[in-house]
Amino acid sequence: MSQRPSFPARMVTGAAKPGVQGRPAATVHGTVLPKAHVQLSGQDTTAIRARMVQKLAEQGISDAQVLGAMRSIERHRFVDSALMNQAYEDTSLPIGLGQTISKPNVVARMMELMLGAQKDAQGKLGRVLEIGTGCGYQAALLSEVAREVYSIERLRGLHDKARENLRTLRVANLHLLFGDGMVGYAKGAPYAAIIAAAGGEAIPQAWIDQLAPGGRIVAPMVTTAGKQALVVIDKTPQGLKQSVLEAVHFVPLKSGTA
Repeated sequence: MSQRPSFPARMVTGAAKPGVQGRPAATVHGTVLPKAHVQLSGQDTTAIRARMVQKLAEQGISDAQVLGAMRSIERHRFVDSALMNQAYEDTSLPIGLGQTISKPNVVARMMELMLGAQKDAQGKLGRVLEIGTGCGYQAALLSEVAREVYSIERLRGLHDKARENLRTLRVANLHLLFGDGMVGYAKGAPYAAIIAAAGGEAIPQAWIDQLAPGGRIVAPMVTTAGKQALVVIDKTPQGLKQSVLEAVHFVPLKSGTA
């Protein structure tokens, strides 16, 4: 296993994806979010979150770690104040720059699939790479179920928003990166799992290269029918095993930073 990078980190991740012209190599900045006292704001949402978790269980989400994380992390912290009354509904919500926070059921489903990856001797999922930090909600959830999380966002505005949203939470095992998610983050590899919040026509080779043996990728991907579907790729001793699951709708996977 490669040595963990120190933070803050600054490096060039390499050339842009072949075929994409005019894209400079991405510079990635890493930050360990500081530990800070949790300041609760607004109404106490404990009961509301419990009802959301109950609905998720009724919809088929059964993994105790996933349900526990969904119960623990307050989704309303990650949406605009005007949308707080919708924070615990099973719906996606805009977070700016043409992006959305996925609905709770989709987040929980993808996390449950991710947790099917190979775990360590203590039954814990190791290092995880998230492609598309967005507002930071899923990154916070991932920090509850994995030993270490690296989360990359290509849009500077969302990267900064996620940092602000997560600043008051105790997430010492979560590292936020600004950079091109299509090239992954080689210095943090190998990863037990890679989870993506954007879908392209193929899974980038960089993700496969950075996946540990026994690891798993969970991501949306455009199928031959031109629609997005949830795809699971396992790196087995016999090679890659791909499973195409239900239809989903995510923003397109893009190269470069903005």
